[in-house]
Amino acid sequence: MIRHAIATVTFLCASALGARAVTLYVDASGVQAGVGAVFASLCVGGLEEQSCTFGKTSPAQAEALRFTFTEVPPGTYAIAVFQDMNGNKRLDRTPLGLPLEPYGFSNDAGRLRRPTFASASIQIANQDLRVSVRLAAVPQGRQP
Repeated sequence: MIRHAIATVTFLCASALGARAVTLYVDASGVQAGVGAVFASLCVGGLEEQSCTFGKTSPAQAEALRFTFTEVPPGTYAIAVFQDMNGNKRLDRTPLGLPLEPYGFSNDAGRLRRPTFASASIQIANQDLRVSVRLAAVPQGRQP
């Protein structure tokens, strides 16, 4: 909770101090069109749910979607995207923590091992940025 509060204050202070806020475009591919909704989050300081509170949602209308985050202050962030197949607004997981729904992170982090903030982090400077995130399909039999 404290970590989330610090991240939020940092985000707001950077905006207030006159750092040039930019627009971040997140292009999500690998969406299973017509099933549920897709969530994209901008994470600050970690990949835990409480660190990824700046988010956007879109119906899964196409195999590729664009999310636009405006007024993003310069800093280090990670992007987490998942497709909510069953409508519960959460990334469902197995008891071992393996995702049960399509997911992806910036820098393709988490493809071969558990993602970390460092492996998924991107730098936002003083110009607009476009980042692609490819959702990983979940193996049959491991879906919610």
